[in-house]
Amino acid sequence: MLLAYVAVSSQVMAQSGSFSVSGRVTDAEAGVGLPGVTVLLKGTTTATPTDAQGNYTLNLPNGSGTLVFTYIGYQSQEVPVNGKSTINVALGVDAKALEEVVVIGYGAQRAEAVTGSVASISADEITQVPSGNITQALQGRLPGVEFSQSSSQPGASMQIRIRGTRSISGGNDPLVVLDGIPFPGSVSDINPSDIKSIDILKDASATAIYGSRGANGVVLVTTKSGKAGQKPQISYNSFFGVKDVFARYDMMSGPELLALREASGPAQLEGKMGLDEAEDIDTDWQDLLYRTGITTSHDIGISGGTEQGHYNFSAGYFKDKGVVPTQQFTRYSIRGSFDQGLGKYVRVGINSYNNYNVTEGSNVGLYNTLSLSPLANPYNPDGTLKRVVKMPQDDYWVYTKDRVEDLEDEWLNETRAFATYNTLYGEVQIPGVEGLKYRANLGLNYRQSRNGAYTGRGINTADSTAVSTASLGNTVTTNWTIENLLTYDRTFAGKHNVNVVGLYSASQEQYDRSLIAGRDIPTDAFQFYNIGRAADEIIVDPDEQIYTQWGLLSWMGRAMYSYDDRYMLSVTVRSDGSSRLAPGHKWHTYPAVSAGWNIARESFMENVGLVDMLKLRAGYGQTSNQAITPYSTLGLLATRPYNFGPDDFTTGYYVSQLPNPNLGWEYSKTWNYGVDFAILNNRLSGTVEYYVTDTEDILLSLGLPPTSGVDSYTANIGSMQNKGLELSLNGVIIENANGWTWEAGVNIYGNRNKITSLASGSDEDKANWLFVGHPVNVIYDYEKVGLWQEGDPYRNILEPNEKDPNATLGMIKVKYTGGYNEDGTPVRAINADDRQIMNANPDFQGGFNTRVGYKGFDLSAVAAFQSGGILNSTLYGASGYLNMLNGRRNNVAVDYWTPENTGAEYPNPASLRSGDNLKYASTLGYFDASYLKIRTITLGYNFENNNWLGKVGIQNLRVYATAQNPFVLFSPYHKASGMDPETNSYADQNVASTGNGVPSRLLTIGTNAPSTRNYLVGLNVTF
Repeated sequence: MLLAYVAVSSQVMAQSGSFSVSGRVTDAEAGVGLPGVTVLLKGTTTATPTDAQGNYTLNLPNGSGTLVFTYIGYQSQEVPVNGKSTINVALGVDAKALEEVVVIGYGAQRAEAVTGSVASISADEITQVPSGNITQALQGRLPGVEFSQSSSQPGASMQIRIRGTRSISGGNDPLVVLDGIPFPGSVSDINPSDIKSIDILKDASATAIYGSRGANGVVLVTTKSGKAGQKPQISYNSFFGVKDVFARYDMMSGPELLALREASGPAQLEGKMGLDEAEDIDTDWQDLLYRTGITTSHDIGISGGTEQGHYNFSAGYFKDKGVVPTQQFTRYSIRGSFDQGLGKYVRVGINSYNNYNVTEGSNVGLYNTLSLSPLANPYNPDGTLKRVVKMPQDDYWVYTKDRVEDLEDEWLNETRAFATYNTLYGEVQIPGVEGLKYRANLGLNYRQSRNGAYTGRGINTADSTAVSTASLGNTVTTNWTIENLLTYDRTFAGKHNVNVVGLYSASQEQYDRSLIAGRDIPTDAFQFYNIGRAADEIIVDPDEQIYTQWGLLSWMGRAMYSYDDRYMLSVTVRSDGSSRLAPGHKWHTYPAVSAGWNIARESFMENVGLVDMLKLRAGYGQTSNQAITPYSTLGLLATRPYNFGPDDFTTGYYVSQLPNPNLGWEYSKTWNYGVDFAILNNRLSGTVEYYVTDTEDILLSLGLPPTSGVDSYTANIGSMQNKGLELSLNGVIIENANGWTWEAGVNIYGNRNKITSLASGSDEDKANWLFVGHPVNVIYDYEKVGLWQEGDPYRNILEPNEKDPNATLGMIKVKYTGGYNEDGTPVRAINADDRQIMNANPDFQGGFNTRVGYKGFDLSAVAAFQSGGILNSTLYGASGYLNMLNGRRNNVAVDYWTPENTGAEYPNPASLRSGDNLKYASTLGYFDASYLKIRTITLGYNFENNNWLGKVGIQNLRVYATAQNPFVLFSPYHKASGMDPETNSYADQNVASTGNGVPSRLLTIGTNAPSTRNYLVGLNVTF
């Protein structure tokens, strides 16, 4: 009420003069009225804004003076009054100013006035990396935002972490907001061609407005829209490309495998050959499997507007065929947005995003292909492909590219998903109070996914009589959100800007999943469509039938004040109530405050020509996290059958999870400090930020001992800290010098994460690899320090083997951490106490980009890098069974120890073993995770000032060629293997041995799908 009174009083004061001037302010290009333009009598506080149609009336003391017209995104204009009673003005778009406008929660701000931590990227920058998935285009582009590959199969999205890991068993994924409404779908659902800009909110002062959903950062996706008064405009964007394997998995050749068998000794496979093996055979099984992949994308859109409205409609098609047969991803998308003014005070609109996608081929793995002996002949004497090859100890079903493609209806796995995301909104400007408006948003979302898998009789197994299997799973997610927003936004006297937002919202999500499986399907024609006809058994696993429903109530208030973009202050208070938490602990209220000082606008900086912008920022805020499974506060029951004789049984129930009536919010407190600067006539600009985030009451599911009779218990246990430093620089090195331009940018950041406390004051949880004082992501294992050699001291003490002391020669030597006797000898042998806690996180990471232009030509490149950390490769470690060094199956090509080759990196195949692997073989999978790689190189040409384009109605035309993932400049792992050093799996995927102890949260390199190198040609045209 106070703000409304001030606004009305200011308007009355501005209109109390004796000379009246009125007019209309329009867009110079479209000719439509611009609402909210500030009209100021220069040198005074007399001002007024334009109405919804761009009209204004301003009373002046007399007919002299100069009017100043200012509007965000447009060039300011000054017009002398000179006694004129009517002054109409057409404002031209300021392209540079538009770039400086960033989207924040429930609004937009000039970058100069932002006080929180926000990283932004425009559509032009995104399209430098043409791709079907937006996460691939963002990697290495934004400081403090890590995009890691968790799957290399077509259609997979990257794992996103903003300023590190903040929770252990709670969610760490950021909130994605699509056109103002929280987005419940997958990032891969969004067509990159529809995106106008992406703004990422990183610190608590910026994310607090989204409450608990923004605990891990917020990704704001703004899609393209039409422009009021714009004539209909048609755009078409397309690219087509081929892809090949970046590098084959470095497996042994036939002679190398034969030599390994000889080196493994009599206890292994010395001198043994399978029925289908021969010394003169050297089969490249990867060559028989891989195909040339194809990527294609087509997007067409139409946009335009009327005097009071605008619209945008688009349709897209994207297909990505992988190099592994039948692996592919297809997406169809349709999007529409419409915004219309109704009279003077009302606006309504709708955004609708719909897509249908199909993911295929995840059933085709690489382990069998990689582990097949190169000594085995895949062909019968008549030239036909063998069904099975027999190795010394294994019989393997043979599949090649042609066989897999021929069996695509008998061996398949596909996921078909349909999603529709819709936002309806209405906005009312409150008459009589300039700048005050009410807006209602309604988000209605639906996503349905169906996964079907079928394996025909005898397929993917050496047993030709193995029965067929099928499974069918369905998931449905429905989500609705209602938001009520009251906003007051006014600028007084051209310098005092006040923006106040009040919000009340409610949302609810419902998820249900069902899964059915069957054995011995009567005919291949049924596939997974009629599992009820299975002849053997029909399985409905109770643990796979899931239903959850949860809701969130929220209210929020935010006030932002800016004086002349010189002094800025933002204060936010938000309160969330979650149905996931226990009664009495459902609500949490948290504040956030940030301030900025634009020093460059001070009078004492007027003569400092070097500095164009210098702003100091500081902020503090709290966020909270409730991203645990619904019903975690309740005790859960599991079932177990009890037999009473051969034909009589009943189902019993037992407690699998204890209830917790005190389960509450996990919350974080963040301090953020930043400096934004621009110098040399804005030729060089950048940002430096430092932050500290302390997370308390961590939500963690604890495994309980078997003696308790209960599996787990979820509670608020422990705390952790993240702190880091971020730097980004952007420079214009050459600016239109004889047609040449050269721009470059670099960002670098480091995050330091550590656990500060665990349950009951404990310092460690070895089972989950959690240790106080260390990061969440660690490797807890022995540390390889070399190989045991003849003459090494204490070998028989540290690795005693009375049966054959020489069996430890060439064995992996690990670090000893025990004590020593007075004579300097170790007091004990190596044991589990010698396992080390090793930090898996990189020391720092980032990326750089550059663009060189000459007239219509442009050449751009984007690179990514990281330094330090540990890369876990299951190809070389124990869990992947591809480096067993016994010759039973094919092996990664490594230089191993023999009596004649004692300087090797890898151990003696005849040394001590632990099960199928050599002792301490897990240590062989750990590599330095550093790398520097070029993500993309693009050469393009823009057809400019061509008369023939205008004659055929073409406004813009650009053609380009792109090489994606062309090469690695530096990487220890690439040097050792020749392969891409980026991860492609979680730790529980692509492993042959289970129970290896590596937590699934760690990313690894496995046999998911090979990394590829892509070559694209593209076209962008606007009519």
